[in-house]
Amino acid sequence: MLEVLKLPVIQNNSVNTMKDLGSTTMRSHYCGELRASDVDEQITLSGWVHRRRDHGGVIFLDLRDREGIVQVVFDPDREESFALADACRNEFVVQVKGRVRARPQGTENAEMPTGEVEVLGQDHEVLNKSET
Repeated sequence: MLEVLKLPVIQNNSVNTMKDLGSTTMRSHYCGELRASDVDEQITLSGWVHRRRDHGGVIFLDLRDREGIVQVVFDPDREESFALADACRNEFVVQVKGRVRARPQGTENAEMPTGEVEVLGQDHEVLNKSET
């Protein structure tokens, strides 16, 4: 007898995100899905570090997955997470937990679908390093 597998339901040409499947999931949202309507949500993202920037003590990681790119910000107030972000390089695979917030006025990026928001990184884990 064959066993029936339950697969994620496809809605609106997109696979449902894993937020309803329990605490062992890799993500609650895809990077390119985040919008202003998600502000103040606690989320989990997984993806590749597309670009890393250090601007005056604040570290920015542009995180990329199949749906797009979102900016993640790490403040030095969270020393352990900040140190991990400081060690990240392009193409590292990471999982980030944080809160979606509106980008400060004047820093929005109209060229990106996610350009109105950023994620304040509260915790993250390097899943795989790259040799770049």
